[in-house]
Amino acid sequence: MSKADTIGLILSYGYAFSLLFSIEKLGEKLNWQSFFTRKLIHMAAGMWVWAIVFIFDHWYIGIIPFATFIVLNYYFYKKRSFAKMDEEDATPGTVYFAVSITLLFLLFWRTNGSLIHLIIALASVMAMTLGDAAAALFGFYYGKRRVRHFSSSRTLEGTLSMFLFSFIAIFITMTLVLSSSLNQDGVELSLSLRVFSSLAAAAAAAIAEAFSPKGSDNLTVPLIVAGALYLLLS
Repeated sequence: MSKADTIGLILSYGYAFSLLFSIEKLGEKLNWQSFFTRKLIHMAAGMWVWAIVFIFDHWYIGIIPFATFIVLNYYFYKKRSFAKMDEEDATPGTVYFAVSITLLFLLFWRTNGSLIHLIIALASVMAMTLGDAAAALFGFYYGKRRVRHFSSSRTLEGTLSMFLFSFIAIFITMTLVLSSSLNQDGVELSLSLRVFSSLAAAAAAAIAEAFSPKGSDNLTVPLIVAGALYLLLS
């Protein structure tokens, strides 16, 4: 394990626990709804994958933080450790969140490996991080047209927000990675391919989110987006 890996682990756990406790306390002080607090943590936690791919020297060390949070999040969920974020009908969505990120990076991320595979992993997480959060927030605060199916329901406004923000997140992720120091081999993707694949993957994300049982979209959305991007970009 390199020095960078050690620093990465320290920073990852420090960031995660600081995030949990600081936003929990801030939510209590400002009297935020537990729903809003959860989504804020959801977005901030998901964004940490960017730090992981730049900090760690070895991919198998880099996936450890999210992998350990599978167990930790399950413990927090069962014990209702963070009262401001937990509701009576809370689902193990945070567990699925950690599972999906761990699985995606286990499958697609290798330090100095395929840039396209790295894009797939990052873009899939960003669709979940930003798209899913936007769908939940817009649906909760502005949703008027509700559609019920299976064991849950969604709003049209939330689904449209999911599509829009997923498209933006996926497209920006592709563009940033291609123009970053991660692209050591000069890999190129045309603008038309980036736009088309982002639109197609965003549509898949919106459909997956709309039809997933409550809480499970943290698992279904990133995996389905990854599958779509793999077919389109590989």
